[in-house]
Amino acid sequence: MRFGARLALAVIILVVTVTACGTPQQGGSRSHTTVDCGPYARYGEHPGTRVTVYASNRDREADLFEASWEEFAACTGIDVQYEGDGEFEAQIQLRVDGGSAPDVAFFAQPSLLERFARAGRLKPLSPAVAALAEQGWSADWNSYATVDGTLYGTPLVANVKSLVWYSPGFFRDRGLTVPRTWSELMRVTEQIAASGVTPWCAGLESAEATGWPVTDWIEDVLLRQQGTRVYDQWVAHEIPFDDPRVIKAMDTVGSVLKNDRYANGGFGPARSIASISYQEAGLPVLSGDCALHRQASFYAEQWPDGTTIGPDGDVDAFLLPGTDPTSRPVLGGGVFTAAFSDRPEVRAFQEYLASADFADTRMRKGPFVSANKRVDPARAATPVDRLAIRLLQDPRTRFRFDGSDLMPASVGAGTFWKGAVDWIGGASTGQVAASVERSWPSR
Repeated sequence: MRFGARLALAVIILVVTVTACGTPQQGGSRSHTTVDCGPYARYGEHPGTRVTVYASNRDREADLFEASWEEFAACTGIDVQYEGDGEFEAQIQLRVDGGSAPDVAFFAQPSLLERFARAGRLKPLSPAVAALAEQGWSADWNSYATVDGTLYGTPLVANVKSLVWYSPGFFRDRGLTVPRTWSELMRVTEQIAASGVTPWCAGLESAEATGWPVTDWIEDVLLRQQGTRVYDQWVAHEIPFDDPRVIKAMDTVGSVLKNDRYANGGFGPARSIASISYQEAGLPVLSGDCALHRQASFYAEQWPDGTTIGPDGDVDAFLLPGTDPTSRPVLGGGVFTAAFSDRPEVRAFQEYLASADFADTRMRKGPFVSANKRVDPARAATPVDRLAIRLLQDPRTRFRFDGSDLMPASVGAGTFWKGAVDWIGGASTGQVAASVERSWPSR
């Protein structure tokens, strides 16, 4: 477990300067470290209070979150205690049922957030936080945290999943250009394979969430082949999971990921994808053992320290192309913050997380993407983050949320993820799609 002990300590030892209006803030005993609490005055003072936060983010991602609200905690007097758990999806239900729900949770799956809202466990947003949500995000984004007309959460993190990471140096050395259409992408794939390098690398192991990197592939290709209308129908189960158009998308993905000639560069035969963690899956791009890795913008955190990102760097990324150069289908995801408690300090913390100030602070700490309309892409830490933010803010983009995160949890985070593992392991497309279809809960 990870708790915010460092933040509690910060509340005790930080000396906080006088605010812009000249009012002393409560910060604890004197030290040589100071914080300007002016920007945090709007959140009030809550000395001696505590807010518990539970999420799936661990290690460096957790450290960056904690650093992003450290000054807020010091200036408001709130002891923010954070815990990251790789089994969040399974454990959050047990905690809530057992009477130990956190004050705030970060949900990567809107369907899971919806389940708790319908059960009456989540608290609706306060008017102040709801106003920030409406100002900062599009109606589409807010709809993912709206249940029966009530807004229960705000977007915290966004990501663009429709990216292909590659080495600019590898491309330059071989005279390759970034593809603008799916046909061009397959032509580049074949050129790389013909040169003796296995083009694609991938991995789907992710603890309790194992399988999602492959389901993302399928969703991305379906969105490109069939457009937003069919994609929405599939996610809502208005067409069956094993619809012929879905089968076509799966077979298209299979022509890459189940093909030993095209995958799994740097690791072994295509089936090795099942045993490779998503965190290490793209690393062969750096060594030249693979050339292409389809993964989200948040994969920037997985490159080793010292890796440079950008057109002249060690790695860069381009938008997974569609059928023509003008199409801009974008699959993405996000994390939403929602509360199980309704105390003043909890509302203050939610308000801070919903502000553009939080997003700007987090971007200064390292790679981070927000769909907040008030965020300046120029402040992003890397060129790939800037690309992702611009895509999310571009009105021409046809954005769709990760389908497995919108499906019922028993399917999206259950049979679909498991089916992806079976499929990579050798099960047929028809078998897997039919199995997932049979698992869909009756209405």
